[in-house]
Amino acid sequence: MATPTQEMPPELAVTEAPATSAAPAQRAIRTAQLVSAMLKTNTQVSDLIFSPGRAPQVEISGQLVQLMFKGLECLTSQDTNYIANEIMGKNETAVRKLEQEGSADLSYGITGVARFRVNIFKQRGSCAIVMRVVPDKIPGFDELHLPSTLKEIVDLRNGVVLVTGPTGSGKSSTLAAILDRMNEEKAYHILTIEDPIEFLHRHKKATIHQRELHSDTPTFALALRAALRQAPKVILVGEMRDRETIEIALEASETGHLVMSTLHTIDAAKTVERIVGVFPMTDQHAIRSRLSKAFRFIVSQRLLPKKDGKGRIAAVEILKSTMRTREYVEKGESEGKSLLDAMRDGSTEGMQHFDGEIDKLIREGIVDFETGISYSSNAGNLRLEMADFSEEQRNKTTSSKTSDRTEIEIER
Repeated sequence: MATPTQEMPPELAVTEAPATSAAPAQRAIRTAQLVSAMLKTNTQVSDLIFSPGRAPQVEISGQLVQLMFKGLECLTSQDTNYIANEIMGKNETAVRKLEQEGSADLSYGITGVARFRVNIFKQRGSCAIVMRVVPDKIPGFDELHLPSTLKEIVDLRNGVVLVTGPTGSGKSSTLAAILDRMNEEKAYHILTIEDPIEFLHRHKKATIHQRELHSDTPTFALALRAALRQAPKVILVGEMRDRETIEIALEASETGHLVMSTLHTIDAAKTVERIVGVFPMTDQHAIRSRLSKAFRFIVSQRLLPKKDGKGRIAAVEILKSTMRTREYVEKGESEGKSLLDAMRDGSTEGMQHFDGEIDKLIREGIVDFETGISYSSNAGNLRLEMADFSEEQRNKTTSSKTSDRTEIEIER
């Protein structure tokens, strides 16, 4: 299916730079003005994409829309290179990484408009750019519709809290909401290590220091090791990327720090397996034992499109540290002793699992039935559990059709 397009007014200044005998004319694009105009097209814009052979695009509720600005109906490779260079500016680290590694992560801001997490990458000999919108205002629990159980994280004194999910599932927003509430309520020293810095936290009751990978520190592991000597109560690590980072994070939690981080895993059980699987077989039993004692929450998220088409809503899975879940993490899952079983049975302790939450969203009319099923962990089981709902919907449809036919006959 073709990408939807939207005609845009000719409000952008695009000028031609003079051509030389060696090179054709290059359009001078006012990147900040272009980005600002793209954001104004819809309040639900989550990403901006610049790709050769396409008009500038925005992502709205998971769907790409092309914006046909006059003069920019089709970006060339020279255009995307020009925009990339404007975004990178004098950021020598980003320029070097793009040249040497083929991609670069950085932050970009337009005063009074928005901030962005940017990835510039090479493809087929040219540059493409993806810009994730980072809201100026840190979202709150109510705004994100987060379960009230997660407020317990604010009062934790040590341990590991992980927020997991695929790219774009709202992990950073959830962590920012938790950190902001902590900032308002606790007189703590909080340290974040991010790549790049997304939400800007101001000092409130807490004192917050934010370090950015590459500009402030070369690696997560080095910054995390240094953090142990910087007396923070809470450490936020942007991502658990490697064995060394995971090991130091566990060490930090064992020495009285609260460590929060993210992983790109689809649910709580896979998160445990991912962490354990990073280590060699000889170390895995010891890591399971350490993780079982250290973890406090594993929160997994999936963003589902709403039935009314107005944005998306998060389905949240929560695994809490209890005697039962600690045992399953330490000894491994077996038949009848899975983390999913523990979450199903742990609703009174604030635990919840994906398919149970998706079931609620469908029954409340927030998410379409087939859409919800497609995002579930076990589609077959969820269909069976929702058989009563499906039957009820079919009866309503049949009743509605019968009523329509009766009305038509009366009118005749």
